[in-house]
Amino acid sequence: MKHPRHSSRLDNVGMTASILCAVHCALVPLLITSLPLFGLGFLANPWFEWGMITLAVFVGFYAIGISYFRSHHRILPAVLLLGGFLLIIIGHVYVKSWREAIIVPFGGLLIATAHFFNYKYTSICRADNTLFHMKHSHPHSH
Repeated sequence: MKHPRHSSRLDNVGMTASILCAVHCALVPLLITSLPLFGLGFLANPWFEWGMITLAVFVGFYAIGISYFRSHHRILPAVLLLGGFLLIIIGHVYVKSWREAIIVPFGGLLIATAHFFNYKYTSICRADNTLFHMKHSHPHSH
């Protein structure tokens, strides 16, 4: 089964960005007073954060959507992605205090995990390995 290369690259970008997001969300509350000293005050700006979340939504659903429909047909990456975004939104909108610094990074890690599984499922589907092919198969074109 052919799979576009750019989707795998997007998964790599998604995993990296999600992990950076989790680190950002965990550290910014602790370092908020010192960020302007280093010229990094924009990292605590809500517009920057929501812009990054919006970009991650588009990258995530594009990469995982392409892989789902064209390659592996597994729902787990999409469920993890959606769960991660829901945690981030709930953390930013409804949760205040120190709990936000736990919930939001966990959402970022769920998104990174979604991209990881998507990348693995796509790679394995291309290699015809049966480890992750628990409940589906692909028509083999020769």
